Amino acid sequence: MEAISVALQPYKEQVGMAAGILTVGQMFSGCFVCNDIRKKGTSEGFSAMPFVGGCGLTVLFLQHGMLMNDSAMTNANLIGLTISLAYALFFLIYTPPTGRSTFWRQVGGTVLFTITLLGYVKIENPSVVEDRFGMIITVLMLCLIGQPLLGLPDIIRRKSTEGLPFAMILSGTIVGLSWLLYGIILNNVFVVLQNLAAVTLSGIQLALFAIYPSKPTPPTKKRE
Repeated sequence: MEAISVALQPYKEQVGMAAGILTVGQMFSGCFVCNDIRKKGTSEGFSAMPFVGGCGLTVLFLQHGMLMNDSAMTNANLIGLTISLAYALFFLIYTPPTGRSTFWRQVGGTVLFTITLLGYVKIENPSVVEDRFGMIITVLMLCLIGQPLLGLPDIIRRKSTEGLPFAMILSGTIVGLSWLLYGIILNNVFVVLQNLAAVTLSGIQLALFAIYPSKPTPPTKKRE
């Protein structure tokens, strides 16, 4: 990887800028999910974690970018945090009163967990904090990206990918590939592993769309 990193060093700024632009563009893919919620008139049937968890994860990635002193990652996540907060607010507006307690529990848990990890950064040894914090957010990112796969048994049972955010998954795959290339240029193993795993998980979810339709197949009426 080091040889590739050296060869691509002249393109570091361009790749970083492209990855940042793609990341901001990917953030807007949540608009498709929001539009589905708007048309349905309720957030029932949709998970708030891609938005709520996305806010917390973006804050942590922002912190990691600051630890690395990397402006491309820092700027992209600042914009991403603003967009993620807007999505979370939209989700709350369309959440019925009976489901708001669950939403606020997810928010509270995310805030508490995020603050705890930010506190860890302050007390950890500066010589190892970048690598250890990078490992932590890698695991968290994989949990968030892989969260839709928890519904895999239901997807197989219904033979439908309804509820999976196709636009977010597809754009996430493209963004993951761009940051993977940037991580190789930086020769940063955690950035590489984060995005290699993210692309793999997203690829698995994209494969489900090739196997199952986005709408359930209506049951065939039996002849009397």
